[in-house]
Amino acid sequence: MAAEASERPRPQPDPVTRPFWDACARRLLCFQTCTACGARWLPASVVCPRCWSDAIVWKEAIGTGRVFSFTVYRRACHPAFEPLLPYIVAVIELTEGPKLVSNVLDIAPDRLRVGAAVRLDFLDLGDIALPVFRPAARGD
Repeated sequence: MAAEASERPRPQPDPVTRPFWDACARRLLCFQTCTACGARWLPASVVCPRCWSDAIVWKEAIGTGRVFSFTVYRRACHPAFEPLLPYIVAVIELTEGPKLVSNVLDIAPDRLRVGAAVRLDFLDLGDIALPVFRPAARGD
C-alpha cells in the first residue's frame, strides 16, 4: 500500500534555506543574487558561488522558465511517490537565469521536450508548499 501524502518526505529548512521556504509558503519563488558581481543562483548558499562574496539578497522570480533537462521516474524512490508514476523530474532554467530541480506536472512524459516553456505553480502539502511547474500556455 502506498504511503499517505502526509508521509511524503519534506524539506528540512535551515537558517540558509528558510527564506526560500518562507517565500514558497506565500506562493513566491525567490532566488539569491550577489550584489557584488550580479550572479543569481539556487539552491541557497551563504556566499556567492561565483565571487565568494557574502553580499547576498533575495529576489522574486517572475515564475516562468524553460526545461533545461529532465528525466522520467518510472520507479518510485519513496512509497509516497508510487501513485504518481510515471513522474517528471526536471531542471528548470528560470527566466532570470537560476536553475531549479522540480517537477513538471500536467504533461505526458513523452510530450515534454528540452526547451519547453513552463510556468510556476505550487503543490500544497499542508505544512509546506513545493514549487512545481506546468506547461506554459501560449502567450505566457
